[in-house]
This record gives sequence, structure tokens and C-alpha cells, in this order.
Amino acid sequence: MPDSGGSGAQRAHIPTDGTGADDRTVPHGDAGALSVDPAAPQVTAPAGLPETAGLSGPAARTARRTGLLVTLVLGGLTALPPLSMDMYLPALPAVTDSLSAPAATVQLTLTACLAGMALGQLVVGPMSDRWGRRNPLLLGMVVYVLATAICALAPTAELLIGFRLLQGLAGAAGIVIARAVVRDLYDGVEMARFFSTLMLISGVAPVIAPVIGGQVLRITDWRGIFVVLTAVGLVLTLVVWKWLHETLPPADRHTGGVTDALRTMRGLLADRVFTGYMVAGGLAFAVLFAYIAASPFVVQEIYGASPQTFSLLFGLNSIGLITVGQINGKLLVGRISLDKVLGFGLAVIVLAAVALLLMTAGVFGEVGLVPVAAGLFVLMSAMGLAMPNTNAQALMRTKHAAGSASALLGTSSFLIGAVASPLVGIAGEDTAVPMAVVQVVCAVAAVGCFLLLCRPWQRAGREAGGL
Repeated sequence: MPDSGGSGAQRAHIPTDGTGADDRTVPHGDAGALSVDPAAPQVTAPAGLPETAGLSGPAARTARRTGLLVTLVLGGLTALPPLSMDMYLPALPAVTDSLSAPAATVQLTLTACLAGMALGQLVVGPMSDRWGRRNPLLLGMVVYVLATAICALAPTAELLIGFRLLQGLAGAAGIVIARAVVRDLYDGVEMARFFSTLMLISGVAPVIAPVIGGQVLRITDWRGIFVVLTAVGLVLTLVVWKWLHETLPPADRHTGGVTDALRTMRGLLADRVFTGYMVAGGLAFAVLFAYIAASPFVVQEIYGASPQTFSLLFGLNSIGLITVGQINGKLLVGRISLDKVLGFGLAVIVLAAVALLLMTAGVFGEVGLVPVAAGLFVLMSAMGLAMPNTNAQALMRTKHAAGSASALLGTSSFLIGAVASPLVGIAGEDTAVPMAVVQVVCAVAAVGCFLLLCRPWQRAGREAGGL
């Protein structure tokens, strides 16, 4: 098992098989796996997260406080995207009335933000590999605050869509750089555990965001939600400026330009296993986002629930995701192969999606809100096994280009989610069947990518054979 804390950053930049042990031989059949430069300089101690081994007394307490602070800051950065999305969800029906726009057009405000987050990561990721993590992050956060403030003033649906796109482009900095910082500081099993910890922190956002959004709507209109988001973004920007230190030493930064960044990304995509985890994770995220985009209309319009009831159900589902994510990080990681846990999570997602399709299609007759809510709860909870492990398995192979790898992981997830979002409303607001169909198709495709590209049984067999 890798050493805890930042000690994993001292290891050679070698892809691993996800068990926590270094895999110093490129797996057979993975000709695209990125090679290691033995002469590359190594990180001795990542800034912002000092090691605690051998420390005692005040020094150990200071190290623990610093590590906790970094954890909270990274958790806040990863919480910002679901906060931007989910706090706005209870207001979607109100926005359609306020701006006199059809539901499909208003749903594009979600798609625009998601697409912006996807495209922005392609830019910010390589920037962070070249200029470090801190400065690109601060620039993105400042633009996010400005764009969110302008969203509160948008007079038409078209302008709201445009500024939501800008909001997503800027907010991408927090997503991609938070993952890259984790890769700077951790390796192996410890990285998988840290991703589960981030899920606990960032998971608070979808729990409280719809509840906050519903309460804001009780005292003001939907524009007040963007005012609150502006304040949250401003606070987080100040926290990053004051407390998040640089984690990528100058010796480890890339010095090339756009051509070098594209070459790095091409090399990452040539790694079949990395691509398999990337696409499987993106498709799992599409299942999640199909639920996010459709649930306000499914729960409120089809089943007649109030915005407050919707917020409570959404929060309950998020609690399920958080709980399972913590079971993954605290109990499963390090005891069971990450691939086995990931495969089980994907299988449960498929079963839950199929059950939802059968219920919404009327196979079991007229069903109420409770059975559908139960199916959504199981589906959301299983995401706690799928999402952290796809990220960890992919990033274990990319120590030398964590920013670019994080950008590809985030971009694929958000682009696939952006495509899935409009499809859930293709048949109007009176049926949940399109949501369930999108979820089944994406879940089955995720399993297919995991089996065909990652081929976990081959790597498990080589490990058992000592290869």
C-alpha cells in the first residue's frame, strides 16, 4: 500500500494497475501507455501538503491542519459545479415562465454551462501543466464570479444561455485543477481514497443546493439564486488566493506550447486503458446528468411534487451517493481491486436504469412517485462506486501530465453529459421514458467500454502471474 499523505508524489512517474503497487512494466496490449523518462526530476515534497511521517508535536499538528485545509479547498472547488447546476434546478419551471421560453430552451441553460465546463478544461488543463496550478485557477475563479453576476441580470433566455456558457468555461478551472492537485499530492490507493473524501465534501453541495434554491425561491425569484452563487464564488476565490499554495514545482512543468499540449493529449488518448476509463466515466456521468436535467420536470410536473419535495428527494439521493462513496474509500479501497468495485457499481447502475425504464414505460402499470424515487436512489448511490474509481484508475497512469489528463477526463464527461441533456426532454414534459432510455443506453455503453478497452481480467491475470 502506498504511503499516506504526499509521499506518493515522490515516486517515479509510472502507470499502475490500480491496486496501489507500481506496475513497472507496461501491460501487454497497452502499446499506447505513456513511457517514463528516468532522468525526469522528481518532486521531493509537494507544497501545500507537508508529510507527517516522522513528525511529532506541533510540527505534526501543523501538517495535519495544512492537509485538512487543502482537502477543504479542493472539496470546495469540486463542489462548485454541482452547486452551480443543482441550486438552479428548482427554478427551471419558474425561468420558463419568467422569460417566456419553452422548457427545451431553458434546459439549454444547463447544457451551455455543461459544455462550457467541458471545453474550458481542455484549455485550463494544459495551462496548469505549463504555468502551475495556482495562477490559472485564480484567473478562472475571477471570471466565474463576473459571469455569474451577469447571469442574474440576463433579460432573455438567449443571453442567459450565453452567460451560462461563459460561467461554465471559467468554472472549469476549479474542476480540472482540483483533480490535477490531487494527482500532484497522492498516488495509488491513497489517491482513490482521497477522491472518495472529495466526494464526501463535494457531495454536500448537491444535498444542500436544491434545498437552498427552493428556499431562495420562497423569498425572491430565480435571479436571486445567481446572486447567491456569485457570493459563493467570491468567497471561494478569496480562500484559494490566501490558502492554496502551488503544488507543481517549476522543474516538473511543461515548457512547450499548443503543439506540445496536443501531442501530450494524443499520447494520453493512445493509451487504450486510460481511454477506456475516461469514456466509461464520461458515460456514467451522462447517466447522472440525464437525471439532473430531467428530474425537476419528472418529479414536479409529472408526479406533482412541490419544489421543496423535489429538493428533499434530490438531497436524499445525494446522501446515498455520498454514503456509498465513503464505503468505497474507507472500506473497499485497498481491500478489493478497484476494477472489481468499479464493475459492480456499473452493473448496479445498469440494473437501476432498466428498472426505471420498465416503470416509466408502464410495464408494471401506473406507478407513483415512491417506486420511481427508489429506483433513482439506487442509481445515484451506485455512482459512489463508479465515479471516484474511474478517475483514480485513469490518473494513476498519468503522473507526468496530470493537468492534461484531468482535462480530458472532465471534458469527456461534460461533453457526453451535454449531449445527453437535451435528449431527456425530446418527448416533452409529460413522460419520463426519454430520461430512462438515455440512462440505459449510457450505462450499457459504459460497461462495454470498461470491458472492451480496460480489459481488467487481463491485467488481473498478469498480476497473479507475476508479470
